[in-house]
Order: sequence, then structure tokens, then C-alpha cells
Amino acid sequence: MNRIPSVSLRGGADADAAAASAPPPDPAALARWARAFCVIRFDLERGQLVEACYPPDALAAAGGGLDRLVAFSSFPDSMSHHLPRHRSSVHDSLFSFRVPDPSSPRRAFLYGFVFNRQRQDERLPRGGEQKSVVILSHAPYSSLFRLLLQILGPLCFDVGPSALAMVASHVAAWPAPAPGRPMELPIGSAALRVHLPPAADDPGPPPALLPANPSVPYGLFHDADLFAAFRGLLLHLWTLWELMVVGEPVLVVAPSPAQCSEAVAGLVSLVAPLLYSVDYRPYFTIHDPDFARLNALAEGEVFPPMVLGVTNLFFLKSLKSIPNVVAVGSPNPNSTRVLPVGGQLPGNGTNGTPGKLKLDKLAINKFSPTSLLNSIKLRREGPLSLMTEHKEALWSTYAPTTKPDTSVLNRLIDAGVSPRIEESMSVVNNEILRRHFLELTTNFLAPFGPYLRTTTPSEGSSPFVDPPLLPPFHADEFVNGLAARGPGKFLSKRMRSNWLDLYRRFLEGPNFMPWFRQRRAAAEQEQQRLWRQARINVDIEKLMSKMSELERIDSFNAVEQYLLREMENSGRGNADSVAACQKLKEDLQAAFSVLPKDMQQLLLSNPKRAVLLQGVQEKAPGANGIVTQTSL
Repeated sequence: MNRIPSVSLRGGADADAAAASAPPPDPAALARWARAFCVIRFDLERGQLVEACYPPDALAAAGGGLDRLVAFSSFPDSMSHHLPRHRSSVHDSLFSFRVPDPSSPRRAFLYGFVFNRQRQDERLPRGGEQKSVVILSHAPYSSLFRLLLQILGPLCFDVGPSALAMVASHVAAWPAPAPGRPMELPIGSAALRVHLPPAADDPGPPPALLPANPSVPYGLFHDADLFAAFRGLLLHLWTLWELMVVGEPVLVVAPSPAQCSEAVAGLVSLVAPLLYSVDYRPYFTIHDPDFARLNALAEGEVFPPMVLGVTNLFFLKSLKSIPNVVAVGSPNPNSTRVLPVGGQLPGNGTNGTPGKLKLDKLAINKFSPTSLLNSIKLRREGPLSLMTEHKEALWSTYAPTTKPDTSVLNRLIDAGVSPRIEESMSVVNNEILRRHFLELTTNFLAPFGPYLRTTTPSEGSSPFVDPPLLPPFHADEFVNGLAARGPGKFLSKRMRSNWLDLYRRFLEGPNFMPWFRQRRAAAEQEQQRLWRQARINVDIEKLMSKMSELERIDSFNAVEQYLLREMENSGRGNADSVAACQKLKEDLQAAFSVLPKDMQQLLLSNPKRAVLLQGVQEKAPGANGIVTQTSL
């Protein structure tokens, strides 16, 4: 955002009149970006209520109790008891949730982005009130909607629900989303500058190619603050990366919706550019329709692959069969502490200036009598220890293969005590972490590259043939070949001797096949594009001058087939196909002109082919039997 946007209305009747006089936004244009804009109030007698919604029927029309689900997902489980105990205080927070879309015939999801305001005032009933402003969308554009909420949220509290329609009119005026590309979207007197994540069916960069710019999003939630979310668990990031790669179920427990939704988003972003196909819920509540199914799992039944972010400690008992639990965040939402917590200031430079994080203080497995006892106690009590005291920890039955990269941790910067310095250093640390895990994932996927490699016609060969098929993939052959070759230099330094087990788990997990099919389809499409471009660029006369008579006849038939295919595409309004048709018509005429006269007569006996060859100019024999065009 280049500056604070000016989007303002006076409250009361003036605001309502201004909103009423404005033309209503185009519903189809608005739907490209958002399903609904809502204000939801927590009523002391009736619970969560949708106070206002734009478009007015957006939630009710969806059916399936979407209005109730969105309302319950838009509030913390209870008024935070960590707020300052002043006579009157206001606490704002941003978080997100993901819920099934009841209006979709297939398993689709909606993303909710929430601006929640909790106001404590002992003069109010029960000492406070809560209200949330929600943007509901089919698109996981967190970087965009978080910025938009910072405008819409306070605006709704200043001028009332009329702000929903006003901001919706700005959104409806935006161009269509351009996934994977930067956009500048006007809002009021300024613009939101965002780089949208790639589309769900965008395969991203080839697995053997490391992106040059880590700030470009190669997956969802690229804006998630990895360093802040997992600051107390940095050594566990590599285990968490593995859990996400193989699609293990994970329960993320945090004191607040903001902390748990940020952590879940960070986990999903950790495996980019791998397509993450496991169901994930940044903020999961007992009101979610899937809770009853999960709560009914019998003892010993395998927990389905899901990543659930929760704040309600009831889930520790109701979902006790989940094998991986990670507790993140600080009970104090304004805490900026880093490990260790022995009363020492976070900054280890002079006067609170930034310094390097010390690995010996991060190393939770460093031996000492105290750390050993704490580790034994933590393991013995398990996740239920969070019922009495929140602590940042990971409980898992998973045996990791990947080792923490100390060279990466040594580059992280301790942010010091200044909030301004903390924010800037967090950006630096996130770039370091994101770059490393992008490189780690890319190298992990690199062995699949040969099965996704495209080809182009060799020099001097005809592009008027079907391109070769991509190599067939067989899991057993892949694993055997990988065992013989080894993991490669990058992975061999960072993985233990059982590294092949990680590939086996990946192949059997829920992420591999959707990713591989998507990459395979993209590779086949790219190969078709390359061969099509080769046909457009080929010098047909030079090519056919080296052919026998039989090869020329085959080439004529092949050019005709590709021309008919392009004509079908051009009939759908494809401008690129129109130019290709013109080139292929010229190639067809050139191929026809070098055929024997009797073959030409035979070919012209087909009326449809004769139409294609209409306007063939008279030819004169040229060198090497190739004809040249002359004017009629």
C-alpha cells in the first residue's frame, strides 16, 4: 500500500444517504473477488448475530447454515482475559478461517478474513462487547484482504454498516484477479499493491528450477509471518516441513485466533511450490460441520489428514487421536519475547540493538539436568499439559528425516527491544527462512524432473508429427533409481540415512498424486505449445526439399490435420489461432504444390479439402523440384 487510503464517510444519516445514492456494484464483478462483506455482533442474549451483510442475501442464499457458521467462526472462543485491565480498553485483531462452501456441489471452501474488535468497559453489561467485520471469499488472497480489512474494519466502526456497500463498490470496480502476478488495486484515494498467489491449477516453477526471487509467491499465504509464528520452535521447523510434505494430521494450539491462523498459514506456505492438497482450517471451532465427524472417530481409528488451528483446549481431549500437536504463540498477544525466557533482554547486541540469535539458547535438546527433566516432564504429560499452562512445544510420534540447518539459524537476527526494529528484522528473518524452505522443497522435488521434462523437435526434423509421450512413472522404479543415484548434494547434507523413507511416505501420502498429475498435465500442455510454435516457425519449403515423395504426402496430410485443429480453435475466438491458421494454410498450399499432378487431382476430389486449397496460386517449378509462387 503506497499510502493510507482515504475512504471516509460521515456517520449517521449522511453516510446512509451517500451509500444509497451510489450506484450498486455489479454483482458479477464483485463475485470475482468476494462473496460477502459482513458485520457480526456478539449479542449477550442471542449469541453471534449477522448485523449487516453486503450483498444482503449473500449468506442466506448459500444455505447450509453458512450464516451461522461464519458468525461462529468470526469470534474468539471467549473474551480474551489477557487484555489490559483498564477501565476502558480496545483490542483489535486480524485472523482468518476456512469453511466448507455449502453452495458448492463439490468439496469447495470459503475463506473468511476477520477484523475483530473487543472493547472492555466495566460500565457495559458483562464488562465488554465484541464485534467483527468479515470478508468472505472463494480466493485465499490473504495479503490483499488483510490490507483491505485494515481499511474496512475501522471504517465500519466509524460510519456503520453503510461502509460495506461503499467498499464493495470499489472492489467491484477492480479488474479481474490475475493470479501469480502483481496488481495495483485502487481503493479510495490510494491503491493496494499486492502480488496474488498462483492459481490452484498453476504448477509453479519446474521442480528442478529454484526461483530467483523468494519474495514472489510460489504458493499460498506467502505473507505469513513464519518467524513470529514459530519463534519458540525454530528447531522444529524441519520436522513440521516433513509433516506437511507427507500430509500428516496436525493440531495447532494457540492462545488466540490470530496466532493459530497465522501458524496454520505459515505451515501451508512452508512447502511451496508443492501443491498442498490436505484439508486445513486456520481457525477451527466446535461449530464447524466437520467437528461431529472428527469427534466420533473410534479409538484406534486413523485420524484423517488435516491441519486444524484451535484455541479451545477442549479439542485436546475430543481429538486426542491426532498424532501431531504443536503449541505456538504467547498467552500475551502483545508479547515480543524470544527464547530463552530467563529474564534476559531479547537483544544480544548493545543497548537492545539487533544481534544474531544464539543457537545454544535455541537448542532445546542441549543436555543439562534441568532441560532433561523438563523434556521428560513435557513428554510424559503430553499435550494435555497445555490445560494448566500454555507452552510452545511439539508432540509427535513422527520420526523426522531432515536435520535442522544450523547455517540458516545462524543467519537469523534477534530483533532487539524496539518494535520498529522488530518489524524490520522479522521481514529479514522471514526472507531467510522462506528462501531456505523454498530451496529445500525444490531440491526434494527435483528427482521427479525427468518425468516432467518437455521436448522440442530436433533440428531438421518435421514438427508435423505428434510429440513423444512423457516418460511413464512407476513408483517402485522411481524409488529404486533414486536409491541407486542418491539424494543429491543439497539433501545429503541435510537428511539422515533414512532419507529414502521420506520419499516413500510422500509417494503414499495425499499430496503426491494431485501435485504430480497437475505437473504432468502442465508439462504435456507446455510440450504441445512448444511443438505448435515449432510448426508456426518452420520453413516448410526447406523442410520438404529434403523429403521423398511419400514423406511429402504424409506431411501434407499432417499439415491438413493441424490446420483443421487450429481452425476449430479460431472459431472459438482465439486470436492466436487465427494467425496460426493463416500460416498453416500457406504451408498446406506449399505442400500441395510439390505433390505429383495425379495426387493433386485425387486430393482435390474431396470438396472440404478443395475449399481449404482455394486460392492456390499458379506455381512454377523451382530448384530441386520446389515450386515458387508467381502472381496470377
